[in-house]
Amino acid sequence: MLSRDADSLYWLSRYVERAENTARILDVAYRMASMPIGYNGASGNEWESAIVTAGCQDQFQNAYSDATPEQVIEFLAFSEANPSSIQRCLDTARQNARSVRSALTSEMWEAINSAWLDLRPFKNRKINVEDLPRFLNLVKEASLRYDGSALRTMLRNDAYWFSRLGVYIERADNTARVLDVKYHVLLPRDAEVGGGIDYYQWAAILRSVSALVSYQWVYHQNLKPWLVADLLILREEMPRSLAACYASLSRHLDDIAQRYGTSGVAQRSARASHARLANQTITDIFQNGLHEFLQDFIAENNRLSVAISNQYLS
Repeated sequence: MLSRDADSLYWLSRYVERAENTARILDVAYRMASMPIGYNGASGNEWESAIVTAGCQDQFQNAYSDATPEQVIEFLAFSEANPSSIQRCLDTARQNARSVRSALTSEMWEAINSAWLDLRPFKNRKINVEDLPRFLNLVKEASLRYDGSALRTMLRNDAYWFSRLGVYIERADNTARVLDVKYHVLLPRDAEVGGGIDYYQWAAILRSVSALVSYQWVYHQNLKPWLVADLLILREEMPRSLAACYASLSRHLDDIAQRYGTSGVAQRSARASHARLANQTITDIFQNGLHEFLQDFIAENNRLSVAISNQYLS
């Protein structure tokens, strides 16, 4: 496979996954802002936390003065100044899809093209907070259709493997950012950890990654921060966990290495990160600092992305 085709497949999947992740970030902010004042704590930082989680504070501050709901929605959903806005992600994903049209199945192309067409009318009108859930559901459903068509119709060859690398690199980054921002931005400073505010925030975050029912199946008890972190970091049976993402990254990188007859930095980095996650306990992570662990993980994930680009996509 040509490196430019592999690059387009990799970034096509990353941008579709990023659009869904951004929709999920906005969904958390909407759920938290919709809670009664008594549970909310009147912190007023739910919409700001969405900007921080998406990792685009600097761009937002250059465009807007305050993190009002309308401005955050506009910036994360439609802004041309934000390369990671939902609209920009889907525009770029479709451009990548067009460049590798012959490598996609007809179902995959129809999924990404129909998503692009269905969401364009929203760009020409302002979305108020009340209309946000419908828009976010459309984005999430579009991503699920694309991902499902890839899983059900693609040959298990190098095109498939490069496509899945993009999914799991992006998904791991988002899961780590959502967990990291939770305690450092979303929780008011005078709130009780484990109290009412804490409970509703964890529930909102689990819903945003479709993991609330999974939590109940695994732990059979009320929400506890260390168990939520355990589910989203270390449990490989949870599809959005860091461990699950790195199990898949390591497997698909090994598939690529076997196909091309050579292994390199990307394979070694993925295996090392997967092994570290497999040998961690949630107690160790909390004792050494959840924030520090997640920041290190995000940096390692970025290094793996660079290694994949240098080894295969450039």
